[in-house]
Amino acid sequence: MLVLIPIVKNDYLLTLIYAIVIILSFVLGYERRDILFLIVGLIVMFLGEFFFLKTNVETFNRTSLIGIMPLWLPVIWAYIFVAIKRIIKILK
Repeated sequence: MLVLIPIVKNDYLLTLIYAIVIILSFVLGYERRDILFLIVGLIVMFLGEFFFLKTNVETFNRTSLIGIMPLWLPVIWAYIFVAIKRIIKILK
């Protein structure tokens, strides 16, 4: 998914692509509480990035979400939450 960031310049299209990837991964192998992890990841990482960016330590050139971050950023972080959950399950 990260490879697409420099290739797809439109944040809305990139967010749509990420949503399709997430939906396909759920269709192919939904695990218990995946949706919960996705929603929590989306909210927590949006808030985390929002407050982090407000410190001006980091900035984005692509600011399609409330003028400070790319729309796709919380979406990719949300899916990372799900991926980490799945990796932990495999490692157990």
